[in-house]
Amino acid sequence: MLREKRKLLPFIRRVAVITLAAAAASCAVNPVTGKKELSLIPASQEKVLGEQTDAEIRSQYGLVEEPKIKNYVEGVGKAIVPYTHRPELDYKFAVLDTPVINAFAVPGGYVYVTRGILALLSSEAELATVIGHELGHISARHSLRRLSQMILVQTGLALIVSLDKRLAEIAGLASIGMQLLFLKYSRDDEYQADSLGVEYARRAGWAPNSMVDFFTSLEKLGDLSGGRPLPGFLSTHPLTKDRIAKVKAMLIDADSQLKVNRPSYLETIDGLVFGDDPRQGFVEKGKFYHPQLRFVFSFPEGWQLQNTASQVRLSSKDGQGALILMVEKSAADLKEYASKKIAEVKGATLLEEETLANMIFPSYHARYLVEQEEGEPLFLRLGVLRKDEFIFSFFGLATFRNYSPYDASFQASIQSFAELKDPAYLNRQPFRLRLVRASGNETLTRIFERTKIPKDLQPKLAIMNGFELDDTPPPGYLVKTVSVQ
Repeated sequence: MLREKRKLLPFIRRVAVITLAAAAASCAVNPVTGKKELSLIPASQEKVLGEQTDAEIRSQYGLVEEPKIKNYVEGVGKAIVPYTHRPELDYKFAVLDTPVINAFAVPGGYVYVTRGILALLSSEAELATVIGHELGHISARHSLRRLSQMILVQTGLALIVSLDKRLAEIAGLASIGMQLLFLKYSRDDEYQADSLGVEYARRAGWAPNSMVDFFTSLEKLGDLSGGRPLPGFLSTHPLTKDRIAKVKAMLIDADSQLKVNRPSYLETIDGLVFGDDPRQGFVEKGKFYHPQLRFVFSFPEGWQLQNTASQVRLSSKDGQGALILMVEKSAADLKEYASKKIAEVKGATLLEEETLANMIFPSYHARYLVEQEEGEPLFLRLGVLRKDEFIFSFFGLATFRNYSPYDASFQASIQSFAELKDPAYLNRQPFRLRLVRASGNETLTRIFERTKIPKDLQPKLAIMNGFELDDTPPPGYLVKTVSVQ
């Protein structure tokens, strides 16, 4: 994967040395405003950047492939495209398999919503305004302008520094496109994307006042990303009272006559996985369990764990040690596989090959010194294990001068890797959204109690339904609840 990422590096290096005088002449006409603006990314590179980033996003976070969800989101998106300022792009719409509440736009016409945001939304019109907003970012070339500005001033796009920069490279988060997901839009960009989202939704026939409903829910929930490997909506799309007021000012009386389609939307997301999916991995009492791939391993107390579709990442409290577990289907010889993996780590020199005791599965282990252009050298432990048709790769990273205690932790985690056999862990099921039709005689709290909603989830679900807990939904109102069945 890293070899593919490097295809864009020559382009980025060339752009990075452009002088201010040359850059001043590097302008493009903004399709929305009709004005010239800085652009160091030609149309051909926008397409390459989008394609590459799309492949990385799908690999990192995984997609919801359920046809009714996938086709519904794609249908709403494609219905809006003709009303945008760049309808000629080959737009792609996808649902990321993560509980984080967010939506993203990637240069080249790629739009993503998370299953977390789908659970929060309550109507097709809300979805239309969210997608319209993201299409606004693409039409106004916001990501490309930010990228051009960063390249021009040579601030770089590093998410993190020192040891974590290497961690990002190994984890597949170091590419230009992936890092755009973690950068905040400016206030002006958000105002413009809101305005375009309202315009696009309205022209496509959806009630744009639904954007206010979405913002109101977000404001009550706050940023729930909480250390997850993907940021939340409020991290990347800052929300202010002024922003909500501006959206309200854009609305007109005729908007109330446009379609909302609440029941059809809710019926589409009925059964959607809600929150973390334990089948894709969960933590309990210092161990990480993965029912789908049937493995378990221990990790040090106090270390932070992040789990995505492609890897598990662990970091120590002090930020001086990190461990990544990656998995890939492969029948390759373990030593040859390890050699190919380490070849993708720039500056890595073999220190010694090792044999670790008490390994359950066939494995290969080696330690490396990793020289850096800036900063002190790093220590890297690589352990690759074969289980069934998969090869699991552990990468342990620490500063070289004090790697010993971290390496002991790396070894302990690798040696603890085992087959998961206990049905109590193998059969864990996720919560799923379920609809309950209100009788008009029960408060929301009573409905939640009757449907056995855990108390800690009730406040969040109340916001997702647009009510207070002591409110009584009207007769026939479809209430979002959750169930493990």
